[in-house]
Amino acid sequence: MVLMEAIYKLLVKIIDSYASLRDKINKGWKEKNSSRIREWKLMAYAFSKSKIGVLGGILVFIEVVLAIIGPIIAWEPYWVYPVINNPDLKLLPPCIPPWCTGGPLLGTDEWGRDLLSITLVGVRISFIISILVVLFGAPLGIILGLVAGYKGGVIDEIIMRLTDIFMAFPALVLAIAFAAVLPERLRLLLESNTMLRDFLAALLGLRVNEYPQIASLLAVWIAMILVWWPGYARIVRGSVLSAKEQTFVEAAKVLGLSTRRILFKHILPNIISPIIVMMTFDIATAALFAATLSFLGLGPQEPVPELGFIISKAGNWFPHRSYHIVTFVGIVLLIIALGWNLLGDALRDILDPRTRRAIEFTEGGEKK
Repeated sequence: MVLMEAIYKLLVKIIDSYASLRDKINKGWKEKNSSRIREWKLMAYAFSKSKIGVLGGILVFIEVVLAIIGPIIAWEPYWVYPVINNPDLKLLPPCIPPWCTGGPLLGTDEWGRDLLSITLVGVRISFIISILVVLFGAPLGIILGLVAGYKGGVIDEIIMRLTDIFMAFPALVLAIAFAAVLPERLRLLLESNTMLRDFLAALLGLRVNEYPQIASLLAVWIAMILVWWPGYARIVRGSVLSAKEQTFVEAAKVLGLSTRRILFKHILPNIISPIIVMMTFDIATAALFAATLSFLGLGPQEPVPELGFIISKAGNWFPHRSYHIVTFVGIVLLIIALGWNLLGDALRDILDPRTRRAIEFTEGGEKK
C-alpha cells in the first residue's frame, strides 16, 4: 500500500537524521553502530508491513496531536456555562448536516457547553495522566525488579513480599483509598507553590485558579502510580534472573564493573523489549483507569471536563437526553485504548527478532 510505503520512508528518514545527528556529536558513531542502524530500519520495515501497527500508530498520532493542540483550538471556554443565559441549550442533541444546521455538531452537555469543544480539553487531561502514570510508575517497578533479580537473597525476598502485598489488594480499591485522602494535602501544596501550580495548569491545559481540581487530578495520578509498579517489578525480576546468567554479565563482573553499571548498561538494554511493550499497553489501561476513578467521583469536579467525569454526569439523564454524551465520549476512550493496544501488539512482534524477520519476508522476498 502507498500509505505503508510512505510510513516506511518517513521512519527511515527519521532514523537517518538521528544517525547523522549522533555522528556530528560523536565522530564515527554512524560507522560503529551500522549494524544497529540496519536493525532499526528492519524494525521500521516490519512496522510498515503490520496493518494493525500502522492503524494503531495513526490512532495514537491523532491522540497525541489532539492532546497537544486540543485546549488551544477549543472554541468555547470550558469554564463558561451558556445554559445560565439560555436554558434551552441544556443537553441539545447532535446537529449533523444536512439534517440539521445551526447547532453544535455533537450536541451540548448539561451546562450548554459544546461537547466536541470540551472533549478536546478532556483528551489532553487523559493523555497527560496516562503518560505520567507509566513514565513514573514503570521506572519504580523496573528499578526494584532489577535490584531484586540481580541481588537475590534477603533483598529479593523483601522486595517481592512488598510487591505481593500491593498485588494482594485489588488495584482499583487501593487507588480509591489513596485518591480519597490525597487531594486536600495536594491542594495545600499547590496553594503554597505557585510555580508548580502554574506548570501543572499549563501541562493539563487548565486555568491556574482551577488548582483545587488540579489537586484532585494529581491525587488520581499519584494513586495510580502507587498501584502501577508491582507488575513491572515482577516482569523485570524474572527477566533479570535469566539475563544475569548470560556470558556478557559474567564478563562485566570479571572486568570489575560496578553493580549500577552492570544493571543499567548491560542487563536493562537486553530486557527492555517486553518492558516497552508492557508500557504501551499500560498507557491504554491507565487512560481507562483514570476515567474510572473520575467516574466514581474521585477525580476533578466542575468545571474541569475530564472524560470519565463527563460520562458520570451524563448518567443522570441517560439514555433519554444524554445518550449522545455517553456514546461520543465512550467512543473517544475506546479509540484511545484501541490505538495504544494495537500499537503495543505490533511492537511485541517487531521487537522480537524472529517474528520481525518473519514479517519481513511475509510480503514475499527480502527487503530491497
